[in-house]
Amino acid sequence: MAGRINDDDVKAVRDAVPIDAVVSEYLQLRNAGGGNLKGLCPFHDEKSPSFHVSTAKGLYHCFGCQEGGDTVDFIMKIDHLSFAETIERLAAQAGITLRYEEGGYTPGRQQGERTRLVEAHKAAAQFYIEQLDGPEAEIGRRFLAERGFDQSAAQHFGVGYSPAGWDHLTRFLRGRGFSDQELVLSGLSQEGRRGPIDRFRGRLMWPIRDIAGEVVGFGARKLRDDDNGPKYLNTPETPLYRKSQVLYGIDLAKKEIAKTNRAVVVEGYTDVMACHLAGVTTAIATCGTSFGEGHIKILRRLLMDNANAEVIFTFDGDAAGQKAALRAFEDDQKFAAETSIAITPGGMDPCELRLAKGDDAVAGLVESRTPLFEFALRHVVARHNLDTAVGRAAALDEAAPIVAHIKNSSIQHESAVQLAGMLGILDTQFVVKRVSQLARWARERGRDGQDRPRTPHRASAAAEAPPQPAGSRGPALNLRSPAHRVERELLKLALQRPDLVSPAFDAYGIDEFTAPPYATVRQCIEDAGGATAGAADPGYVPRVREAAPDDTVRAMVTELAVEPLHTRRDPDEAYAGVQLVAVRLAAVNHRVTEIRGTLQRLGPRADPDHLAAVQNELWILQQYGQSLRERGYAAL
Repeated sequence: MAGRINDDDVKAVRDAVPIDAVVSEYLQLRNAGGGNLKGLCPFHDEKSPSFHVSTAKGLYHCFGCQEGGDTVDFIMKIDHLSFAETIERLAAQAGITLRYEEGGYTPGRQQGERTRLVEAHKAAAQFYIEQLDGPEAEIGRRFLAERGFDQSAAQHFGVGYSPAGWDHLTRFLRGRGFSDQELVLSGLSQEGRRGPIDRFRGRLMWPIRDIAGEVVGFGARKLRDDDNGPKYLNTPETPLYRKSQVLYGIDLAKKEIAKTNRAVVVEGYTDVMACHLAGVTTAIATCGTSFGEGHIKILRRLLMDNANAEVIFTFDGDAAGQKAALRAFEDDQKFAAETSIAITPGGMDPCELRLAKGDDAVAGLVESRTPLFEFALRHVVARHNLDTAVGRAAALDEAAPIVAHIKNSSIQHESAVQLAGMLGILDTQFVVKRVSQLARWARERGRDGQDRPRTPHRASAAAEAPPQPAGSRGPALNLRSPAHRVERELLKLALQRPDLVSPAFDAYGIDEFTAPPYATVRQCIEDAGGATAGAADPGYVPRVREAAPDDTVRAMVTELAVEPLHTRRDPDEAYAGVQLVAVRLAAVNHRVTEIRGTLQRLGPRADPDHLAAVQNELWILQQYGQSLRERGYAAL
């Protein structure tokens, strides 16, 4: 039976790895104010960033899809790991040695499946690197040298060599304690007549890493004429490797992509190497498949859907390259970024261009880019006979929607004028109006919910209109109720800045929070020791989350702990006092309304003593309410 990780070690791992450092491996984060960071959610498609990270609390929450939690929850969700696998990975990053209970730790038996597969790939990558120095790999070293890559370049990209024998890697990994089942599942080995054999044999090897830098697969290039396999052979689909969801070089390029708001998409491993060595360090490539939606999601999280960002595709000038460019244009609307194309001269790819003309030529290729819509327009127009009215009309029908979908409205107008010239239509305004009409229809379809991407969520909107958590009891929240808005703000302060609202907050009753989910969160705070105890305790918010009765309430706690406060300045005691007073005053007013209803129901024949007691309570509450309105925080 697998041993349980020691609780103290789990806590040490949680404390040792900052959540912003972990999340930044997967998406770009920017300042959201109040000590928080924000980015595009990796768990759902969105146009505006609604994914918030609180570095102080070690929590994240998406106000669009409601996913949230701590560092461990994030890794478990995004990489589909078990709890133990996640702790093991984070512990390795932090240099923490884990202790296992219930019989101790047995490597290879108690690690999760994904962790084992990652370790196998890591060992395989190092094995291939070491083989590249051997005499058999001379053909591989010569291949690299002929393409302008020296030993340091090979080391930088982790290029290696797989021996030509049947089971060199398989035997090596068995010696490291990996089972035959694990080797076949990983894609490093395949079933032979007498057991597992190496999948890659006698080839140059490129390790394919995910965005976090872990080796998840390999790309293998044929070197010998007697190799009957394909020119490039990639790892098959495995629990680690999905070719539609990985980009070669993303681990090396991600920081520069986020920094420069630019990504350069090339077609092969050697093209990525050539670009990086030529100073174009934002270059990435797909792995044996066309550029698709999974790749777009990776780039969008790094580019943050910045309208000033740019994705540049490089394609060969041949028919296949043009076809690939047009496929890329079909996905153009999935980017907020501008998309461009750089056609390599003479059919050369970036690797060949660097070899023939040097590093400057590769950099120049990227700078000579053309907007992708211009390329698509020229391609469409070229298919029609513009010497006839019918041909010009058909070209306009096909080309006008392309112009109508140009994101920049000023460029859209200018391009419509250019389109009229390209088609030889003298009535320029006719073309401009046609494009404008199509653009307007597209916008109207968007407003009606047709062809519209998922509605963007903003943190501020989420704060004003929190969703009713699934499974919570009581009526749905009245999102327009001022009382509910201030209750939410006060709970946020109690979780994010307990020092500003304690000890007054701890004197508030559960019934002063009229929204059932908020009343439950208030109870959780009380069960965790109250805001006063949490004012100087970094473990306060985790305790509140642990006190939650279910995942729904726990998610609400996370959301409130991360959501920005509704103040443009740093919150202070005055701001906190306003929220405290507003919640208390709303509770007083609510009780006053209830008592007035009671008096009306009692009528003139009520018991005098009971009637006097109710009237006295009403008078006291009215006086208290008046004091709160006049004196504010001092009246609490």
